[in-house]
Amino acid sequence: MGETVPAIETLRHSHVFLGAGHEASERRMWAVIWLCGAMMLAEIIGGALFGSIALVADGLHMSTHAGALLLAALAYSYARKHADDPRFSFGTGKLGDLAGFASAIVLAMIALLIGYEAISRFITPVPIHFAQAIPIAALGLTVNIASAWLLSGGAHHHAHDHGHAHDHGHAHGHGHAHDEHDEAHRIVTRGGTLILEIFESGVPPRFRLRSEAGATPAAASTTIETERADGSRQSFAMADRGGYLESLEEIPEPHAFTARLRCEQQQFMVNFEEAEQAPASAARDNNMRAAVIHVMADATVSVLVIGGLLLARAFGWLWMDPLVGIVGAGVIASWSLGLIRDTGAVLLDMNPDRRMAENLRQTIEGDGDALADLHLWRLGPGHLGAIVSVATHKARGPDYYRARLARFRSLSHLTIEVRTT
Repeated sequence: MGETVPAIETLRHSHVFLGAGHEASERRMWAVIWLCGAMMLAEIIGGALFGSIALVADGLHMSTHAGALLLAALAYSYARKHADDPRFSFGTGKLGDLAGFASAIVLAMIALLIGYEAISRFITPVPIHFAQAIPIAALGLTVNIASAWLLSGGAHHHAHDHGHAHDHGHAHGHGHAHDEHDEAHRIVTRGGTLILEIFESGVPPRFRLRSEAGATPAAASTTIETERADGSRQSFAMADRGGYLESLEEIPEPHAFTARLRCEQQQFMVNFEEAEQAPASAARDNNMRAAVIHVMADATVSVLVIGGLLLARAFGWLWMDPLVGIVGAGVIASWSLGLIRDTGAVLLDMNPDRRMAENLRQTIEGDGDALADLHLWRLGPGHLGAIVSVATHKARGPDYYRARLARFRSLSHLTIEVRTT
């Protein structure tokens, strides 16, 4: 029994699927809330002191803006604090999508209210106090620009490289494996272990070969030849860069091929596979996106209002004010519907990337096996989960398929079932 506990411990793994820069996004969100809250209080108090109902109204409008951002900030905080809570089977990565969905509903309601008010003013025009309305709209635009600047650091996230996958085997007992997948390959030779990798950090991609311990191989006796799936081949000569060898020629895309390394009268075959990331939509932080859309919607309305008020004052076109209100309502409604569609798809576990699903199928079936069932869904920003059921007539376990699927970097939680036919 004493050996059972360590074995079980090796099967346990993290279910934290928060997006890259989660805490930084949370801090930015709180900063914007403080800015909007301060402006809200200033407008309400100032309007009450100076008798400006327009200023009070804009302050109350700012409160709805701050409320939506508060929802986003609380979602960030809750997801972070409960990331390891076992009650959440697949972590708290979807809380941001839930908050984004709620914000999208609020945006849709705001669009309806603006549209209703604009149509009412078309039917029954009201006098416009230009001296108050224009400065207030300009003030609102300034606050929105500042909010957008604060949020900009977290508004666009790139796919996060997790470099691991979790497997649970069903065909040969339950098991879990952890794999660190990158472009480096260890090659055991008679003279020691060599590391062959594709290096492209800020430079054109080239092969690099170094010794794990010991002398670097001679460049004159070292060559690399690649062979791609279409049969095309390319040879690479090596140069000594002091501590490692580097290919003189650049490696063309894609980096999926078999490399034949000839070194010190020995020959080794190394397979390189192109890593696949999830699409931008799967890596997108919908919670931050919802907050940015709130800011953009408010800024868009402010710009339209300022333009409409200036034209109305200059030419007497009082109908311009409700017209820009209808245009603004249409823009906000369009953004809201897009956000509802995207966040709803995540909450309902829809397939986030049909192209990746097809590539998963081709990878499994490329060696004579059959993909009996596949479920692919989003766990959080940049994190995908997959359940793969494979039917095979060969003696293969889950680890074999885990290795084949290692190039799909965004698969943060992978469950594999193998059925022998």
